Amino acid sequence: MAEGVFRAAAESAGLSVTVDSAGTSDFHEGNPPDRRAQATLRAKSIDISKLRARQVGKADFAAFDYMIAMDANNLSDLQRLAPPDYQGAIKLFLDYAPHESVREIPDPYFGKDDGFEAVYRLIAQASDGLLAEIRNKAANSPT
Repeated sequence: MAEGVFRAAAESAGLSVTVDSAGTSDFHEGNPPDRRAQATLRAKSIDISKLRARQVGKADFAAFDYMIAMDANNLSDLQRLAPPDYQGAIKLFLDYAPHESVREIPDPYFGKDDGFEAVYRLIAQASDGLLAEIRNKAANSPT
């Protein structure tokens, strides 16, 4: 969900960024997003049906300036996997939504369908904050 929501937010903001999602385990590798996640985002005109799960690899740390985790366990995994010379940000997604009372995005998989809507709202808030940081960095970087 986060990949689709953030990509749509970046496109709406006119920003050209590369967005890709991956898990820290290979448990769902190759699978499409949960049907409930797809339905939640489809209702918001965001299509994630072509996405497939994959596992984070070392190459991701060379390719991406931001490695974003949904929860503390995944954050810890990313920090452990990161090469010592990685200069990008490794953060919780909700670090970009400091006004939210929760710090981790819950996994709605085992809950009811409305959990996906709640997760969408958190992701949308974090996406706005991350986009603001990216815009700020771009505006303040030497050309």
